[in-house]
Amino acid sequence: MIILKNVTVAGETTDVLIGAGKILAIGSYTVDERLITQTIDGTGKQLIPGLLDGHVHPIGGGGEGGFATRTPPLSAADFLEAGVTTVVGLLGTDGWTRTGIDLLAHLRGYTSQRIRSFLLSGSYAVPPVSITPSIAEDILLINEVIGIGEIAINDHRSTQPTVHELSRLASQARIAGLLKGVRGTMNVHIGDGKRALALLEEVVEMTDIPITQFLPTHINRSERIFEAGLRWAKQGGRIDFTTCTTEAFIKEGEIPAGQALHRALAAGIPLTRITMSSDAGASLPAFDESGKLLRLETGKPTSMLDAVREAVKHGVHFKDAIQTVTSNVAEAYGISGGNIQPGERADLLLIDDALQIDTILAEGHAIMIQKKWLLPK
Repeated sequence: MIILKNVTVAGETTDVLIGAGKILAIGSYTVDERLITQTIDGTGKQLIPGLLDGHVHPIGGGGEGGFATRTPPLSAADFLEAGVTTVVGLLGTDGWTRTGIDLLAHLRGYTSQRIRSFLLSGSYAVPPVSITPSIAEDILLINEVIGIGEIAINDHRSTQPTVHELSRLASQARIAGLLKGVRGTMNVHIGDGKRALALLEEVVEMTDIPITQFLPTHINRSERIFEAGLRWAKQGGRIDFTTCTTEAFIKEGEIPAGQALHRALAAGIPLTRITMSSDAGASLPAFDESGKLLRLETGKPTSMLDAVREAVKHGVHFKDAIQTVTSNVAEAYGISGGNIQPGERADLLLIDDALQIDTILAEGHAIMIQKKWLLPK
């Protein structure tokens, strides 16, 4: 067992007892001291849940500039160092040479290294490429699969799905999710095309599918998409801001995620309808004035906490910013996690006054203590 001493939880100083990978008690507890294997002093530190990254590319992304522009896979250490203890992995543009089976195997590797791992079936394309004969069977029969995505719309790289096709896919995922006990959420890539979220709005208007069945992402990619996202959220939908970016993207009009969160809250969007995700593993290309590719960076999981810090600088309360990368993500996908309470999996971070990670616990195991990394990389 591990005891976290004098940690701050929801503004109160308390102790937290951890055992068998779970939070056993907060505050008072009775335990044989001989069972305590480690005591971690959290004086002056805030205890928060491990981060849930709801949109990552574990086996890499990119490739739109040819095979040489494919980004490399991400390691478990890439996520753990960033305080991410739960990942939702998916495929992007390339759902043919990158496969769901490869993604599933990679995620199971993360699981063996204490990261809780989930998978969205499919990729940009419609009809989607599934692991089993159908998306619904993927959700029902593969433990890790909790939904579908990232289905692309409003983008020249999408397969230009119709209202009928999107409705059918969302319905299949929803029904399978109901049978499995998850939401069967459809993660939707929103490009910077002409129609913004119009296709999703048509699906909701023309069918009985709840607006919360969809999680449109990259909503901060431009002012036009951001405004469309606010309208969607005011109708009851969820929106997801992407935290990985570059200076070039920002100059082209992308809104940094921390700023987007501040602006969305100021516009009256309920906090519970907003999530942030890293898009880690995706390609971040830089081009010269003639359009020639200069370099290709890879999105990093560390961008999640960077965005939280930026939101705080803009006046967002730390606990509210953290909610967008913890419990809101769990709620969006219909999974557990993102809260500090007895019975929850012990995925926990201690955060110092500079909002830097001091200590990481994943499934109740110490990964970092007082900024000292404990595992081989």
